[in-house]
Amino acid sequence: MAKILVVDDEVDLEVLIKQKFRQKIREHQYEFLFAINGVKALEQLQQHHDVDVVLSDINMPEMDGLTLLTKLNEQNGLLKSVIVSAYGDMDNIRTAMNRGAYDFITKPVNFEDLELTMEKTIKHVSQLRETMKAIKENNILKMYVDETVLNFMGGREFESSLMLNETVEATVAFIDICSFTTISENETPDIVVKLLNNYFEVMVKEIIAQGGYVDKFIGDAIMAVFRGDYHLDRAIDACLAVRSKIHELPSVKDHVAFTPKVSIGINSGEMISGNIGSAKLRRLDYTVIGDAVNTAQRLQSVAGESQIIINEAAYQKVKESFNCRKVGEVSLKNMANAMMIYEVMD
Repeated sequence: MAKILVVDDEVDLEVLIKQKFRQKIREHQYEFLFAINGVKALEQLQQHHDVDVVLSDINMPEMDGLTLLTKLNEQNGLLKSVIVSAYGDMDNIRTAMNRGAYDFITKPVNFEDLELTMEKTIKHVSQLRETMKAIKENNILKMYVDETVLNFMGGREFESSLMLNETVEATVAFIDICSFTTISENETPDIVVKLLNNYFEVMVKEIIAQGGYVDKFIGDAIMAVFRGDYHLDRAIDACLAVRSKIHELPSVKDHVAFTPKVSIGINSGEMISGNIGSAKLRRLDYTVIGDAVNTAQRLQSVAGESQIIINEAAYQKVKESFNCRKVGEVSLKNMANAMMIYEVMD
């Protein structure tokens, strides 16, 4: 549902908007908030951080629409504004655009034009949010850059989102290419890197296909994270696909025989998501940490070639969806008690 703030001292406009968009309001496609001037608009935005679009008049008491535009750009780089005003001369249009307005509509309002403009603006904001989310989740931004670049990429909201630390429920998969050190010790660096990147390309494709993202590459292994609905099921589906696709790849027969296989550990649970690293070096990774993550890595360490290993808790959640085989109890590093583990067959 899109949330739209209408800023206008003409109370009749509030009535008209509620009438014209009553069906979409009932269907929860739009939610409207109203303010009579720029000051009240900023108060509304303090209470509602999820506003997508601001529709603002220019001529209002206390704070006019052009001043409001300046304030909005200082506070929220993703929020987009559309000026709705009877002052449709070129000077006002140019001033509004220079202060960050996304579009301009003149009064009297053509509501068909207004709706089309709102839809276009909402779509644009949605694309910005998705881009920001992708940057954060796929760990593209490995190094913090200067304020100018951060503002260009979304302003303070973007910067604050990068610094957001939270507790999440998720699934982590550690996927290791078995015995790859044999290749690294016997082939040229060019061949080693080319092979490893080819293997990673195959693995990443299947991870993304199930809505996961690569948290990091660790030598010849991948740490992947899955969040959202059915995150454990999607992680297992991704790992089954990875195992299948890797096994279809040809063997290496140059200086040493090598057939790629993977060993995988999967674990779900509560973990901390945040930026970990050195602010002094301006190097921070957006990653997940915690006991659930450590357990996934240790499960991978006891997995053999072509094995996908989960623990008892995960098995109880997925046993009706996946064919699993009990392996038995194992002792994992730095864990006091033995853990019952299962192999996911298919």
